[in-house]
Amino acid sequence: METALLESPRGRVRLIAGLRSRLPPRETSPPGLCWKMFVPEFAELRRRMVEQQLRARGIRDERVLAAMAEIPRELFVPEDQRHRAYEDEPVAIGYGQTISQPYMVALMTQCLELRGDEKVLEVGAGSGYHAAVLGALAREVIALEVIPELAARARENLEAAGRAGNVRILCADGSRGHPEEAPYDA
Repeated sequence: METALLESPRGRVRLIAGLRSRLPPRETSPPGLCWKMFVPEFAELRRRMVEQQLRARGIRDERVLAAMAEIPRELFVPEDQRHRAYEDEPVAIGYGQTISQPYMVALMTQCLELRGDEKVLEVGAGSGYHAAVLGALAREVIALEVIPELAARARENLEAAGRAGNVRILCADGSRGHPEEAPYDA
């Protein structure tokens, strides 16, 4: 399959050529081909997010920056929203919920001053992204999500990202915490 890189305002995207018979042709397409899909260069978008949205705004904890540079945020948003995964704003994940703006995830995580030996409780797991970041920095993370469909999706997202090892997603109302597993360090 033929591919090409293209610079766009949001960073590099990869164009993947498909057969012209499947889609309407474009004037710029080679004979017999048309460009059918834009695949963002997520690694480059992730790098830019860390530098332009996090480091430039004062996030200084190198462990937080490294975790957010490594964890593929695009796996934690719905497929039809992946092109927005690294934008400087929250992204809808369904059920009236959002994945938090990257800067807010970094700021909240930096404020915890995690060293790596902590047990962390997160209330409102959503898509599981913040739990994944916390899991990269703490010994254990228990994340509560009241919406069963989001709890299931968060588990799937963590598995897909290879981050489920020390993160557990529980479907539970977190309004009173989760005393069954207390105490927590953060």
